[in-house]
Amino acid sequence: MHILLTGGTGLIGKHLCPFLLNHHKVTVLTRNPIQAAVLLTHQVVAVKSLDEVDFEQIDAIINLAGEPIVNKRWSDSQKRELLDSRIKLTQQITKKINRCNSPPHTFISGSAIGFYGRQGDCKIDESFNDIYPEFSHVLCRDWEHAATKAESEKTRVCLLRTGVVLSKHGGALDKMLPAFKFGLGGPIGHGKQGMSWIHIDDMIQLILFVLSHKDICGPINATAPNPVDNNEFSQTLGSVISRPAMLRMPAWVLKLMMGEMSDLLLHGQFVIPDKLLKHNYRFHYPELKPALESLRL
Repeated sequence: MHILLTGGTGLIGKHLCPFLLNHHKVTVLTRNPIQAAVLLTHQVVAVKSLDEVDFEQIDAIINLAGEPIVNKRWSDSQKRELLDSRIKLTQQITKKINRCNSPPHTFISGSAIGFYGRQGDCKIDESFNDIYPEFSHVLCRDWEHAATKAESEKTRVCLLRTGVVLSKHGGALDKMLPAFKFGLGGPIGHGKQGMSWIHIDDMIQLILFVLSHKDICGPINATAPNPVDNNEFSQTLGSVISRPAMLRMPAWVLKLMMGEMSDLLLHGQFVIPDKLLKHNYRFHYPELKPALESLRL
């Protein structure tokens, strides 16, 4: 297949690209084609604009681009950047798809479990619709809505509601590790909030799985089948790196430091990947401790 990938130099994209190149031709949309070619190897075709892509020749699109959600405090301008970096590009892609006589047969587009908003201790699958209307939900809702405009008899749309991706290099874990390695890590707030996580290897393999299984479409929870609360996550991480994890971060301190963005850490969801399990996807890392141990932190 010929695959168009956006967000190719991000955490998931740069891990995914080598696997795609094993069997497919890959075009990557990037602001810096030279850097992308170096980072992702010269086998990829790097372009700066969708106008450089002949969508009639594209078989599938994997859309992972977007401003990182926790890089900056959520000012009004940063919220707009988070929205625009996802939605405007997705809208451009859907317009290109809809103009095709022979459009791509698959459009896999990013989203996140933040779609569900804060949900206490209930278990959530893809059918859950009792949504808490906070910014993370609005961001994911509008992103997904833009992607579904490409859906037709010729094009299936898959929406990856991704959890906390565990990787040694980059992502949320990379930000947590320094404090934990100095023995300064611990639970956040009361620690009972859900943490729905996924190992980077499973994240890559499930994207390939969805790409090859044409009967899968719509929302897909991209999380491991055994979410934990923040207390358990902190204790398990501390155990794996042989450090204490006793210093609890008070909620008020986090709110003072991060403002509204602290909601992502103080609240959570226990998300179940029901659709993947029903399609017999086998997780390499269904349990947290082996997943963390495999990263050799």
